[in-house]
Amino acid sequence: MDDVFKAINDPSRRLLLDALFEADGQSLGELADRLPQMTRYGVMNHLRILEEANLVTTLKQGRSKFHYLNPVPIRLIHDRWISKYAEPRVGAIAGIKAHLEQGGARMSKPVHIYKAYINAAQEAVWDAIVNGDQTVQYFYGTRVESDWEVGSPIVYYQGDGSIAADGEIISIDAPKRLEYTFQARWDPELVAEGPSREVWAVAEVNGMCELTVELYDVAPDSKTYDDFVNGFPYIVSGMKSLLETGKGLPPPY
Repeated sequence: MDDVFKAINDPSRRLLLDALFEADGQSLGELADRLPQMTRYGVMNHLRILEEANLVTTLKQGRSKFHYLNPVPIRLIHDRWISKYAEPRVGAIAGIKAHLEQGGARMSKPVHIYKAYINAAQEAVWDAIVNGDQTVQYFYGTRVESDWEVGSPIVYYQGDGSIAADGEIISIDAPKRLEYTFQARWDPELVAEGPSREVWAVAEVNGMCELTVELYDVAPDSKTYDDFVNGFPYIVSGMKSLLETGKGLPPPY
């Protein structure tokens, strides 16, 4: 975690994180406008340090590069120290507001990207995504079921057998990539807002795995957006804990 503390020790880098907290998916030019006293090269250097600390992740589309705040390392710090002393309900990182406009079609750019590096084999990470015996230990106690074929349903069941969420498999390339729609069922307001779309990608990097979760098709300032952005750091961190220690995280509330 030394690289995380080093990265946030600089006030200019904290300002860049604040800018991404306010509006995710910004370009270098947009972020450079937040630091007018600094050259673009200086801003690029600060972003590189934040990216190396895994506090910022990027997405390239053509010649454009967009930057996203990655709250997972902050969540891990929370779980290591803060959660021992804070109130029980302090479990999820505060909501990250974005200013992306969805429109009627599917988004080509994700609303948010979550990334974690896990000391486990690619097959083990994939199994944690598709195996209900695994998801029940980190995905808020829900058990996933599907035949994992394109066009097939995917369902997350609560412990009492009720459906927490469901959707449809859009594409699958085991053990590398899974894309599906996700309709939350635990709140009528979430049902009314319609499904989101998730992409889970697993890549082997230097003897470990890079897990990336991209969230699409979520309207800004919606309840769905708030619930998912607040909840996903716990899910990703819980999977990492499960695979590296054999134990998931305690319930966040």
